[in-house]
Amino acid sequence: MAALRVLILGLFSGWAAGYKQGDNVTLYVNKVGPYHNPQETYHYYTLPVCRPEKVHHKSLSLGEVLDGDRMAESLYHIRFRENVERKSLCKLTLSEKQVDELREAIEELYYFEFVLDDIPIWGFVGYIEESGFLPHSHKVGLWTHLDFNIEYNGDSVIFANVSVKDVKPFPLEEGAGAAVGGVGVGGGSLTVTHTYSVRWYESNLPSSRRGERLRDYSFFPKTLEIHWLSIINSLVLVVLLLGFVIIILMRVLKNDFARYNVEEEGGCDDLDQGDNGWKIIHTDVFRFPPFKSLLCAVLGVGAQFLTLATAIIVMALLGMFNVHRHGAINSAAIVLYALTSCVSGYVSCSFYTQINGQRWVWNIILTSSLFSAPLFLTWSVVNSVHWGSGSTQALPASTVLLLLGAWVLVGFPLTVIGGIVGKNRAGSFQAPCRTRNIPRQIPPQPWYKHAVVHMAIGGFLPFSAISVELYYIFATVWGREHYTLYGILLCVFAILLSVGACISVALTYFLLSGEDYRWWWRSVLSTGSTGLFIFVYSVFYYRNRSSMSGLVQGAEFFGYSLLTALVFSLMLGSVSFWASLAFIRYIYRSLKMD
Repeated sequence: MAALRVLILGLFSGWAAGYKQGDNVTLYVNKVGPYHNPQETYHYYTLPVCRPEKVHHKSLSLGEVLDGDRMAESLYHIRFRENVERKSLCKLTLSEKQVDELREAIEELYYFEFVLDDIPIWGFVGYIEESGFLPHSHKVGLWTHLDFNIEYNGDSVIFANVSVKDVKPFPLEEGAGAAVGGVGVGGGSLTVTHTYSVRWYESNLPSSRRGERLRDYSFFPKTLEIHWLSIINSLVLVVLLLGFVIIILMRVLKNDFARYNVEEEGGCDDLDQGDNGWKIIHTDVFRFPPFKSLLCAVLGVGAQFLTLATAIIVMALLGMFNVHRHGAINSAAIVLYALTSCVSGYVSCSFYTQINGQRWVWNIILTSSLFSAPLFLTWSVVNSVHWGSGSTQALPASTVLLLLGAWVLVGFPLTVIGGIVGKNRAGSFQAPCRTRNIPRQIPPQPWYKHAVVHMAIGGFLPFSAISVELYYIFATVWGREHYTLYGILLCVFAILLSVGACISVALTYFLLSGEDYRWWWRSVLSTGSTGLFIFVYSVFYYRNRSSMSGLVQGAEFFGYSLLTALVFSLMLGSVSFWASLAFIRYIYRSLKMD
């Protein structure tokens, strides 16, 4: 429980602090990295920059650590509402190797991130200019002066940014050069003098709304806007699918019921005489599938992620995630994943008991490791790549132990408790028809009823309903956007689940009409294949919609994209299975059987 309390600490903090005039406002340096690789970040002090003799790091929340933050105190002295003009920060003597490091960082468009009162401040390390063709000119410059512009209202800091508008960068030419603008050259080294200015501006925006000011700032390109066209497109798709299922499918079922219920007499075992279609397999349709434990584990973990995703969206709609608090959603996801483990244990073990499963202990272990094992394997590979490159995305040992403790002390025990409760409260399966001992032979199926075709159809339609919104989600997760359209996200999430359920019911009916009763796993895989489409889209996004590159960013992107695809497959597979089960129970109960 101590680990859980540590996880919760960072969720509801991050509000503006109160200052008096002249109070020290601490500026933390955080990280640097290539502009086009958001997840490839390094500590700011890995560059040859001004730094104190002893570096003091800020205590961070779990979400901030997971987000790659490594805040440390800086040499900048900023006092509340006191302007400063061209104050010297430090004087550095750079070796030729350090100059090359700076040149390489500037050529890779390195940006830096500072933090002032939980407000991120971004800027570029230097300046690069390409001009001319013959002769070609390649200029690299270092920003040796920064202007801090800070807005305040009363005793609170509202917003801060850094600019180099009236500053000329000094060109870092290869080889020797002359002393210009604060940079001296001599003896194979450079002597750099860094300076800064601070200007305070009064703002009318109250501190409770300072998040709006940050969202309006445009250091990174703005791509997230209210996209009603995509929502209307998805809603039309849902209406068409619902119309297909409710009108066309129910009309077909009505004809089936009229034909199958012609006989006024006869028991359940006499219904298959001389008929064909889904009615003839009534003695096999509820035959329990192979790999029952794995199926129940998929249903349990899918229900857990369905609960977790709904809770995250609802919390965001209630404004529980402060835009100034780094990694708040990361912390919430870890806490909710641990707490919702009881849902996976309950659903999995309850259904496993209903379908006559005997190895319920193994079922609980499989349920608890179905997602956590791939997560640990993926994280191990990605974290090793980050560790080898020195990136701040590599988790420290203390954070790894904290996460492991949360799973061992909270997540796994709750899975066991949920499984025990589900096993003891499980009722009977409630099949409308009896199942014969000898399974019926399944006739040959046409190509369009094969599993691969059903997976293609069942995966593509839900994916098409969210494809536009998926771009904005990727731009948030793998970019630098602050996603604030949670109301639209909730609508799209509901659309996704509705489309998945409708498609599953339709495909299950077509499967049963061909006298194929192997619907259990088919219903999971048909809509669960949406995860494959999402992963294919992630490859497309990486190659055509982003400028990401390199081993570090690639390992992070594709590793966690695979996990995202797995989450969607589990979640949609669970929804489609329960929709198909409810549909099958309905149609077989509607037959007149004595």
